[in-house]
Amino acid sequence: MESVKSVKSVESVESGRPVALVTGVGRTVGIGAAVAERLAASGWDIAYSYWTPYDTRMPWGVEGGAVEAVGAALGARGARHLAVSADLADPEAPARLFDQVEAGLGPVTALVLSHAESVDSGLLETTVESFDRHFAVNARASWLLIREFGLRFTGAFGTGRIVALTSDHTVGNLPYGASKGALDRITRAAARELAHLGVTANAVDPGPTDTGWMSEQHRADMIGHTPLARLGTPQDAAHLIDFLCSPQGQWVNGQLLQSSGGLK
Repeated sequence: MESVKSVKSVESVESGRPVALVTGVGRTVGIGAAVAERLAASGWDIAYSYWTPYDTRMPWGVEGGAVEAVGAALGARGARHLAVSADLADPEAPARLFDQVEAGLGPVTALVLSHAESVDSGLLETTVESFDRHFAVNARASWLLIREFGLRFTGAFGTGRIVALTSDHTVGNLPYGASKGALDRITRAAARELAHLGVTANAVDPGPTDTGWMSEQHRADMIGHTPLARLGTPQDAAHLIDFLCSPQGQWVNGQLLQSSGGLK
């Protein structure tokens, strides 16, 4: 199976809108889909990646028609859009993904990393295979995507944006938490190392956001520990990322932003 395959595209003519690449958009209820739609509403054209075999392995399963539904929502917002199936565990996939996006929509101005490998396991039961897969997808692929962005960016100084979705979860979820910790450092390094391009780079921890993975007990526990007495929504994260990608968000750079409703 090809690790990168373009499956949906609309008009290839230039629109005058900047292009955002959002990874991890395989489900309509996910943060990635909410971010893509919010950015489309703010005037961006959107490329988005997904990887169905990951959802197949997970308890929630594959959401039929999700890729097409996301595209329809983006089109309704006036955005050109391109969906690309990409196995980010493949180290060659990030460069091929950028090739597809540039060919279909043009150069990328904003990169939003919302893809993840996330399989619950603790310190004692995590396998080497699972540990390596988490770091390949969450850390290595993110570094390679950021690197491609930096190598290819030709936009005006100060317009480029990188936002990575991270997490502070570690206990009982060791490979996920450890690889997300590595992602934090990669992203913050980009804020300094891409200074010559005027690209900002920030990591966002969206807090307890229920996108279908929480049990009823977990849901209740998180609500009980949050002053606002609710869970986060994908739209909460999307609004913050939309701000960071806007001209008004330019002064926020090199930060790890906690957006968790005051969770204790």
